[in-house]
Amino acid sequence: MGYFITVVGLICFLEGLPYLASPTQLKRLMAQISCMPDRPMRLLGAVLMIVGLLCVYWGRNHGG
Repeated sequence: MGYFITVVGLICFLEGLPYLASPTQLKRLMAQISCMPDRPMRLLGAVLMIVGLLCVYWGRNHGG
């Protein structure tokens, strides 16, 4: 359970970085994203999920 909480905490930290570092640019990016069609958004989401799973796999099997 401690490992899970650590992972959730790291995700929250990484998700919060753009809000802290450059909120104005983040607002512009969100406005642009809201105008995008659904298909590219789904493709981006799928790619990010696959990259995330590959990172988890690599980290669990080769990270030590």
